[in-house]
Amino acid sequence: MPLIILDDKTPETNYLQPLLEFIGEKAKVLTSGSWLKDIADEPDILAIVLDIDKVAKDPATILSAIHKWDHTVPVIVIASNETELGVLKDIDETITLQVVSQLTTNADQQQWLNALHLCQLCKENMHAVPKLIEQSEADSVSTTKAVVKSLVGKSHSMSEVRQLIHQVASTDANVLILGESGTGKEVVAQNLHASSKRSQGAFVPINCGAIPAELLESELFGHEKGAFTGAITTRKGRFELAKGGTIFLDEIGDMPMSMQVKLLRVIQERIFERVGGTETIKVDVRIIAATHRDLEQAVEEGTFREDLYYRLNVFPIEMPALKERAEDIPLLINNFGDRLVKAGTSKIRFSANAIVSLTRHDWPGNVRELANLMERMAILFPEGIVDLAELPKKYKYDEGLMQTEVPALANDSGGSSSKKTLRPIPEDGFNLKDYLVEVEKMYIIQALEDCNWVVARAATKLEMRRTTLVEKMRKYEIHKQE
Repeated sequence: MPLIILDDKTPETNYLQPLLEFIGEKAKVLTSGSWLKDIADEPDILAIVLDIDKVAKDPATILSAIHKWDHTVPVIVIASNETELGVLKDIDETITLQVVSQLTTNADQQQWLNALHLCQLCKENMHAVPKLIEQSEADSVSTTKAVVKSLVGKSHSMSEVRQLIHQVASTDANVLILGESGTGKEVVAQNLHASSKRSQGAFVPINCGAIPAELLESELFGHEKGAFTGAITTRKGRFELAKGGTIFLDEIGDMPMSMQVKLLRVIQERIFERVGGTETIKVDVRIIAATHRDLEQAVEEGTFREDLYYRLNVFPIEMPALKERAEDIPLLINNFGDRLVKAGTSKIRFSANAIVSLTRHDWPGNVRELANLMERMAILFPEGIVDLAELPKKYKYDEGLMQTEVPALANDSGGSSSKKTLRPIPEDGFNLKDYLVEVEKMYIIQALEDCNWVVARAATKLEMRRTTLVEKMRKYEIHKQE
């Protein structure tokens, strides 16, 4: 759904189209003399932008024509200064009702986002239908080469992390990455590998806490045919697959004591044998480990070997929690927004109020929690701008923030039919069933969070039986996050 810019000047003097496209909106320029005829090619629009300094006709005449054509379409009026905007005072109020925002030509990006959000409210936050893109064959062909994600943030703590990576990357020293769950420890490991002399080799991650103890040895070191029931073929372990590259031992603090002894031998002697085998295999990998646990305390409690701890903790890197670097949240939002677009999900943007509110949250799930929130908002408000009112209850910290007033146009029902119209479906279609499932999941999660995960209260809020909600939670594998 594009914006229509009315401008009678030469295309070279139009600054609004590139500005709007820069902040993620489609824009089309029409003249005040022929817009009514040319706009027929656009089945639905978000708003009309009227720059009163760049049209030949009187603004009152143009606004009257827009009102007669469609009294529900929002209008943004632009002028070089506040004085020129005063011309709107002399126009009939029933017409100026459509003017949801007045901006000067030097308005900044955030002012434009706020104006577009008001237009969006008039369009019921439904001005796009996202196509749920199925994963293509190209996306699933290769999983051997890790996609390196950037370390986003300009905070002092993130600058220190980047400096430590730079200092240790060229060596083969063992690195231990510490930090809460969801802070991006694997991203640090990927960047370390990509900056090292082993970057052409494989980056092989393994979550030591997600694999049962009896299978972990086989996963790490491989096994020979017939080594145990189900070992029908010889299989290489992660250490062999990472030859010449890097192995990332995630959640090392959850590794069983029996495996800690064997890992220590590999680190000290750089050799191992497959399960059920006798051939000694040499290790040529760099070891990076990570954990959210306090390993020093684990050593004191006797659940983690002291000698292994000191072997791994040659060069520690500590990842800060997101609440400790709240100034990075706007940068992370932009980064995640770009990733969502590249993944085929609709773009999503946040108003200044929404961003301020998010910076006040404690983020127990850290960066991962923020990424999940953005994906949910992109599904609920496709192509939209999220303001304070659209945020889930647990993310609203509105003290001192100015609430956005809903434009009168959004509540206007007079003058013509109030029948709601559906937005155009993409030419190549979309999977309605999958889309509705995703929307249902998002609303269930939001209701549960608003009710502190009390299922009975959430069911009442969603106007469904508790047993029905429990069944849907089981079906969609919705669980309360720790």
